[in-house]
Amino acid sequence: AIYFSGGFGGGTNVAPTQPTAQPEETVERSPIRPVDENDHIKGNPNAPIVIVEFSDYDCPFCKKFHETMNNVMRDYGSTGQVAWVYRHFPLEQIHPNAPGIALASECVADLAGNDGFWAFTDLIFGERENNAFTNTTKLSEYAVKAGADKVAFETCVSEGRFIDDVEEDFQEGVNAGVSGTPYSLVLVGGQQLEINGAQPYSNVKQIIDTLLGQIQGGGIE
Repeated sequence: AIYFSGGFGGGTNVAPTQPTAQPEETVERSPIRPVDENDHIKGNPNAPIVIVEFSDYDCPFCKKFHETMNNVMRDYGSTGQVAWVYRHFPLEQIHPNAPGIALASECVADLAGNDGFWAFTDLIFGERENNAFTNTTKLSEYAVKAGADKVAFETCVSEGRFIDDVEEDFQEGVNAGVSGTPYSLVLVGGQQLEINGAQPYSNVKQIIDTLLGQIQGGGIE
């Protein structure tokens, strides 16, 4: 596995009880960079609601929230109303293999494209038990299933080719005030609202429906 040195403090967040997205102006934070073609995007990039998730592949709460977001995309992504963006926030101190898995996902993205990245990510979360760590001996197998060439993938990982990309995502999260995972920002009409923790589908649906109603009513442009 590839390890980063220092700076990976914090723990995973349990889901808070409130079902609404909160404005993220409560503490001093830097805005996240705009979503662009370099991001891992599922759904319509021009959707009126974009959910940017900072996630850790070995986080049990992230596994739960990944299922939630796949259901969100099933119901709202197919209609172009919501897009989902995945950014890395590996918590090395409690999940020492997470940075290496994130690096592996970037290698898959490079070799098999955006669809390959999401297929690989679904396999990582789907093939492990909730409280178990990822079996890193299967990363090459998952990469091949996602459409990557095995030799090219293993070369990319061994060279640490995209470690800077993972580290940049993590530092961006730190600057934005992320302290645990999953942590999501809802981008809508120039606003950033936070979804903190592994909120269940019903809560995320309520947030989305409220925002869509505001957009349709002219309250958000």
